[in-house]
Amino acid sequence: MLGDPRHRTEDIRAADPLGADALLAAVPGMNERADVAALTVALRALVPDPDEAALWSVGGAAAAMRDLGILLGSLKRHGVQPLAAVPEALPVLELLGRRTDMVPRDTVHHYTTWNPVGPRRRSYTGHPTEALLQEAVRMVFPALTGALDDCARLAALEPYDPGFAATLDRIARQVRAMVDSIDLTVAKVSPEYFALTLRPYFEEVEVGGRDYLGPAAAQVPLWPVDLTLWQCDRTDPAYDAFLAESVPYALPAWREFHARHRGGVSAVSKLSAAVSWEGADRLPPRLAASAEALGRVLRVLKTFRARHLGIARKAYDDDVRLYEEGSGGAPVALLRSILDLTRENETMVRRATVRRRPAGAPVGPTV
Repeated sequence: MLGDPRHRTEDIRAADPLGADALLAAVPGMNERADVAALTVALRALVPDPDEAALWSVGGAAAAMRDLGILLGSLKRHGVQPLAAVPEALPVLELLGRRTDMVPRDTVHHYTTWNPVGPRRRSYTGHPTEALLQEAVRMVFPALTGALDDCARLAALEPYDPGFAATLDRIARQVRAMVDSIDLTVAKVSPEYFALTLRPYFEEVEVGGRDYLGPAAAQVPLWPVDLTLWQCDRTDPAYDAFLAESVPYALPAWREFHARHRGGVSAVSKLSAAVSWEGADRLPPRLAASAEALGRVLRVLKTFRARHLGIARKAYDDDVRLYEEGSGGAPVALLRSILDLTRENETMVRRATVRRRPAGAPVGPTV
């Protein structure tokens, strides 16, 4: 399983190792007033003794990083490098990063999945729209974890295997949660709110001489699905560079997945090889079913990426944007490039399926 038993969601949500509940409830007000002095005092007050922090469980360490992270992002939003203001936080952040086997600042997991719900929710602004965005991201992780487990299974299968198509169909259903999430965001959140109000809290923070990205939704790890379906051997330099930046922010098990599969053979390449070996005009039924299923999941990915690109274009329009790059450190042009790569792979699979379909087989949707 790609869910890590050391990072138990309910345990991390419940934990408050810093005794931060009351203080963090006041952070939205501090941010509204741009009260840098109060935010600095709050961060200094929460920094634990390193010897004490070294005794915490992995879940407790993750909860502490979550709570310190809200203050890191808040200070940087107001133009202050947090560790320049509170240098004693540096060894603690590095310790918490080692303890959790993650980067030494908060990530999207801390900000959404591991964030308490209800009155204890950690928030930059306290605004209902921020809470809605947190929920929109939180809702994708159970399905996405299931999809990644199925990607691990798929990597061991060939298109002629009976489980190939069934595994792809499960992945398609699970990745659909990404589409549902972005549809909720489009319906409820204006691009202006994200660009002008929330995006400034996701700025990079310097920790130990290196900049680390903020806990934005751009860190949601859809890349293992790409990796398995097409990216491991059908990528381009820009996407490779994006992965080099993004993978370190993932959970340990997901980073291990990337290390295992990045040099593998993608599902698209496996299918292409199998189709090329078939001399007949019509594909065998099992191979055709695999091709159809692969096309379906690529269409789901294409739908998500098209909608994501639409949101990003509005949020980073010249008349709205405060930043050149997205919160994940990539320009909007990269989103277009990844969408184009997904379309190219989906088109290749669809054409092979349509040209060489078993007699009497129905033609599936092509969009």
